[in-house]
Amino acid sequence: MRNKLNELAAFAIVASERSFTRAAVRLGVSQSALSHTVRGLEQRLELQLLARTTRSVAPTAAGAALLKDLSPALEQIDRALNEARSVRDRPAGRLRIVMSRSAVAMVLLPRLTAFAEAYPDVVLDVVTVTGPVDLVAGEFDAGIQIGEFIQKNMIAVRVTRELRLAVVGSPRYFASRSIPQKPKDLNDHRCIGLRLPGGPYRWEFERGRKAVKVGVNGPLIIDDTNLVIQAALAGVGLGLAFEEQVAEYVAKRRLIRVLEDWSPPFPGFFMYYPSRRHQPAALSALVRALRLS
Repeated sequence: MRNKLNELAAFAIVASERSFTRAAVRLGVSQSALSHTVRGLEQRLELQLLARTTRSVAPTAAGAALLKDLSPALEQIDRALNEARSVRDRPAGRLRIVMSRSAVAMVLLPRLTAFAEAYPDVVLDVVTVTGPVDLVAGEFDAGIQIGEFIQKNMIAVRVTRELRLAVVGSPRYFASRSIPQKPKDLNDHRCIGLRLPGGPYRWEFERGRKAVKVGVNGPLIIDDTNLVIQAALAGVGLGLAFEEQVAEYVAKRRLIRVLEDWSPPFPGFFMYYPSRRHQPAALSALVRALRLS
C-alpha cells in the first residue's frame, strides 16, 4: 500500500508540473528514479498515464480520468497528515486516561480547571478502575496509580507526595465499642472491606520493624475509598482510606482516627505511560500540569 501511494503521488506531481525535471526537484529525487516509478505504475495498471515528448509531459485520457478521483484523495491524505502533525506540536485532541476514583479526586480534579483553561482543545476521557491496568491492551494514553502497582517498563512521574492510610470510625460506632490499640484488635470490630482486583485487601500496618497484615471482616466490601468513607460516616464500621481524604472529617470530629502510629508513609500516586518517543503534545502538557513540583 505504501509503494502504491508513493507511485500515485509521484504520478500526480509529474502531471501537475508537466515535467519530470520540475517534479523530481519538488520531490527531492533524481529524474531517472521518478521516471522509473511512473513507468512501474503504468506497467502494473497496463495503462499509459502520461504522454511524453522531448519537450513536454501531459496526462493521457486514462491519466486525466485517474487524476479526477486521485487528486482530491491525495489532498485529503495531506490534510489528515497535517492535522496529525499539529497534534504533535499543539496540545489538542482526546487523551484516554485510566485511574481510580480516589486518584480522580486527589490528583486530577484539584488541577483540572487550570489545565482546561490553559489547553481548551484537549479532552480528557477518564475511565475509573480499581487496581492495575495494562495501558497498551486497554488503548489508554496514560494512567495514574499507586507507585507499587505500576509495571516496571512504564515511565512514571510522581504526582503526589508520600501518602498514608488511615483507619477511621464514626463517634456513633465507637459509642459502644472500645478503641483498637493494636492491629489484631480489629478482629473484634466490624470493618468495611476494600476490594481490589485480586480480592479483598488485607489491611497492612507497620511500626518500627514490625509489619502486620490483617484480614478484616465486616458487613460490607466495596471497591472505592470514597464510598468506604461514606459507610464509615454512617456508622457501618471501621474504614480504611487515604489520610488526605479523611482529614477534614477527623478535624470536625465526624470521624475518629485510630492506630495512627501503625500507619507508615508509602509512595503515592504516579502518572505512568509507555514511552517518551513521539509523545503527543497534549500528553506532555498533562504530565507538566500534574507533575509534583
